[in-house]
Amino acid sequence: MTLRPWTITLVLVLISPTFVHAQEPNPTTASDAAQSEQPDKAASEPSTADQLKQTQKNLTKQTKEEVGKLADVVDHDPRAKTAAAGILQPIYLLAERMSFPTFHWLAFALMSAGVVSYSLQLALGKLVVLTRMGFSLKEIMSDAVGLAISVVGLVLTTQAAAENSTFTQSPAAVLSAAALGIVVGIILYIWGQSQELQAAAGRSKAAQSAKKK
Repeated sequence: MTLRPWTITLVLVLISPTFVHAQEPNPTTASDAAQSEQPDKAASEPSTADQLKQTQKNLTKQTKEEVGKLADVVDHDPRAKTAAAGILQPIYLLAERMSFPTFHWLAFALMSAGVVSYSLQLALGKLVVLTRMGFSLKEIMSDAVGLAISVVGLVLTTQAAAENSTFTQSPAAVLSAAALGIVVGIILYIWGQSQELQAAAGRSKAAQSAKKK
């Protein structure tokens, strides 16, 4: 049996929408695929914070390398060696002449006084000043530096005394030096606190005068 032309045409018209619909992509599937690709792309690309951290690490590494190279050059420079020897030689001579127990006793007491005084200034002195509505960042930094110097000096004094004298071998000497340091440190703290309170009162009066103007 032979199909007529109009019959063939009708069949093609009926089949073509189904074929076209089958060939069209599913919009939901395409959108899901696009959304799934976006997080992967975002995860693969470093964030601004990560880039800043990496840049900071690179700069720190480069700075350390440059400082190390500069220090190596200075260490091998004869002029630098002569300058360092000129600074250290008088200190060595003075340390040799003063390597006796009495000097280390005085040094230990002085460093102990500094530690006690600056510790009280930072712990209590600044609290008292704050209750009087006063505050000075410079004074806090100054006391912090003084405390650091006193602690380092106390450690170095104790080490030098242990190596060069009999001071650390005498409990009476160590205890008496520590007691003197505590007493002197408390006196220095009281004196320093009064000075800070006067300074805070002066700053308060100056601020009030400026407001009136």
